[in-house]
Amino acid sequence: MTTETQHYYYGTGKRKTAVAQVRLYPGGDSITVNGKALKVAFPWPAWQIRAQEPFEVTALQGRFAVMAKVHGGGIPAQADAVRHGIAKALLVADPDLRKILRQHGMLTRDARKKESKKYGLKGARRAPQYTKR
Repeated sequence: MTTETQHYYYGTGKRKTAVAQVRLYPGGDSITVNGKALKVAFPWPAWQIRAQEPFEVTALQGRFAVMAKVHGGGIPAQADAVRHGIAKALLVADPDLRKILRQHGMLTRDARKKESKKYGLKGARRAPQYTKR
């Protein structure tokens, strides 16, 4: 049976400008991001741990196969978007997990974005150098 015909749980995760569309398939343990294995998509162990955090917190490692499509942002933001998407998909699979996921801050979207540049300044807050004489 192919993964397209199986039942899955869906969640959308976001971080900065990265958006992850996550599907959880019951009865597997592989994590695929944009058609690549987790270790290839997120080469640093810190990013891999960050993406798998919802499973560790809920003690559901090895219960779901993850297929994620991510676009936008950088690699660390994509890892956080996958983390957010997995947490939201787990919530669809089991609404009782809301309390533990909320305690660990995995359901809250990290809304920080780049501050826009203001006119008369060199950046968002950086003013031109002041000269006294």
